[in-house]
Amino acid sequence: MHSQPRSEVINQDRRQFLNTAAMGIAAAGAARLFSPKMAVAANSGEIVPFRINVPEEQLVDLRRRVKATRWPDRETVKDASQGVQLATIQELARYWATDYDWRKIESKLNALPQFITEIDGLDIHFIHVRSKHENALPMIVTHGWPGSIIEQMKIIEPLTNPTAHGGSASDAFHLVIPSLPGHGFSGKPTAPGWNPVTIARAWATLMQRLGYTRYVAQGGDWGNAVSEVMALQRPPGLLGIHTNMAATVPSEISKALAFHEAPPSNLTAEERNAWDQLADFYGKGLAYALEMSNRPQTLYGMVDSPVGLAGWMLDHDIRSYAMIARVFDGQSEGLTRDDVLDNITLYWLTNTAVSSARLYWDTTQISTGGGFFDVRGVKLPVAVSAFPDEIYAAPRSWAERAYPNLVHYNKLPRGGHFAAWEQPAFFVSEMRAAFKSLRQSI
Repeated sequence: MHSQPRSEVINQDRRQFLNTAAMGIAAAGAARLFSPKMAVAANSGEIVPFRINVPEEQLVDLRRRVKATRWPDRETVKDASQGVQLATIQELARYWATDYDWRKIESKLNALPQFITEIDGLDIHFIHVRSKHENALPMIVTHGWPGSIIEQMKIIEPLTNPTAHGGSASDAFHLVIPSLPGHGFSGKPTAPGWNPVTIARAWATLMQRLGYTRYVAQGGDWGNAVSEVMALQRPPGLLGIHTNMAATVPSEISKALAFHEAPPSNLTAEERNAWDQLADFYGKGLAYALEMSNRPQTLYGMVDSPVGLAGWMLDHDIRSYAMIARVFDGQSEGLTRDDVLDNITLYWLTNTAVSSARLYWDTTQISTGGGFFDVRGVKLPVAVSAFPDEIYAAPRSWAERAYPNLVHYNKLPRGGHFAAWEQPAFFVSEMRAAFKSLRQSI
């Protein structure tokens, strides 16, 4: 881990917001008002209230840039095999420039308790919502890429206030939802070293700092990696984890996929489906991760062009892209147009396209050659929710082999990579069921 002097944290990007922030402090009273990416002059261990106030000129500039996009020719095929289709991205741009309103999500975020605290020299932003119910189970929830804290917005109220959402007081959670380093309103590392191992330690520090002596962790995508590494580190108080993108691929399957071998003949139908999903992803869908793992600094176009950023983020995996394409074609899906643009706009306004991509590079530096979905050897209690349109839906048989202390497994009828965001009702139900057996420990 590389610590930074406080003087270096306040970089040029952040200074431009000082005047706006200063004007807001007086109006905000005890809770300071911060604009995106402004550093917090907090001593190590201090927890400082945080509030978002994006200057209007940044929103005007965003719309101007979207309208000025230089477009390529249309793809030469009728499907998405060449990438994000021109009609989809042009409709996204039209809506972004004319109808989208960032202030709506800014207001929703500001209605939640948000904070900044410094851990290992870096400002960590997080949402912290405590339940009114006694004996609520503390849970730290970690997003992934190309996600953000916006992924978890829909689950906060039903998890912290279950009696108003079809549950009982015994289903309640206290929620801690941090922004990964280099993402959202967290600080941007200025030296290598922030990866799932160091982030997992930081999250344990955060939970300890908040006074939680018994808690669970949840995540998908990078959030799964961080949660599984937390389980391997076994910080005091961590009872177990839940994942919606489990790392369960057996070594013989991982090897066969890597060498483009035929699938084993003894796979069950569920395992063969997982094989097919993984083979498709490794063969056609991994380009973004390879580029960010190897050359993240090269992605200047995402920082200069909002539409360039949007195209890159939409092309994460084929099933989530197909869902988003349907949204911008006028269909009703788990996400809305505003949902999609809330997340992309957050990346744009915080200028975190490249800093978030570096997480891939930093993780590659400590890799021992294992794949993202390879079994890590977690011994703590693990709960798995398998959503059908995830990059791959982990079969029960693989989950049982990967996690010897599997306390919950369920296959859901709908949902994909952004499970909490797309299917919040299913996700909330899974959280209630997943940790029921661990609540007696708090």
